[in-house]
Amino acid sequence: MAMSTEPSASLSHLHSADGSATFSQNGYTVIGAVNGPIEVQRRDELPEEAAVDIVVRPAAGVGGTRERHLESILQSTLRQIILTHNFPRTLIQITLQITKTPKNEAAASKVVQASSHLAVLPVLLQTALLTLLSASLPLSMVLTSTLIAISADDNSASLIQNPNLTEYENAKSIHVLAFTSQGDLLLAESQGSFDLKDWDKVYETAKKVCLSTQDDADMQGGASLEEKTGSMLGFVKSVMEEKVAQDLHWHR
Repeated sequence: MAMSTEPSASLSHLHSADGSATFSQNGYTVIGAVNGPIEVQRRDELPEEAAVDIVVRPAAGVGGTRERHLESILQSTLRQIILTHNFPRTLIQITLQITKTPKNEAAASKVVQASSHLAVLPVLLQTALLTLLSASLPLSMVLTSTLIAISADDNSASLIQNPNLTEYENAKSIHVLAFTSQGDLLLAESQGSFDLKDWDKVYETAKKVCLSTQDDADMQGGASLEEKTGSMLGFVKSVMEEKVAQDLHWHR
């Protein structure tokens, strides 16, 4: 049976954190917690903005090179949307714990595991965003991200949204793109072999996946993957609307 790639999320379930979220997609589940703005050690203090610290913890064992690389990507990306200048000389600390991975990942080769940082990156990004929203930290915009693979099965460069581990391993190239809610490209990470034509197809598909409205998706009826996409931005909006409705339930 095929693994579901549909996203799911819950917010504000960790009462000891300022904000928290759990996000699941494509076989991965990540729990996020944020604390801040809090006091920062003097050696890490920035005079005009908040420092942003990201910690990524693997599902098993201790973090290594892959987790440090993911932390670097997440930090540089999230700093572009957090209004850090509102909180000078403080710290915003985000912890992301991977709790579930695709069942067959443990049986994958060491080479695949070492290079599979792109597979979990969109899930980490979305968890971090929902965690920040849960904490009501001020953001200049929201972001949405997706994982796209270019199949190596033929010469048509067919695209696979949210590939499973087998598709990931056999793909000609893998791409993670993140867009702001204003439609600007915020992050692009790729690995593998592709040309400019391939990249253009990946860009257009990823942008639709991240930003298209539900009405747009409905109008695209029986279209192909490149033309028919879901809406990660719509998903984020629906999660926040549900959270606000729950918070205001006491008014009724």
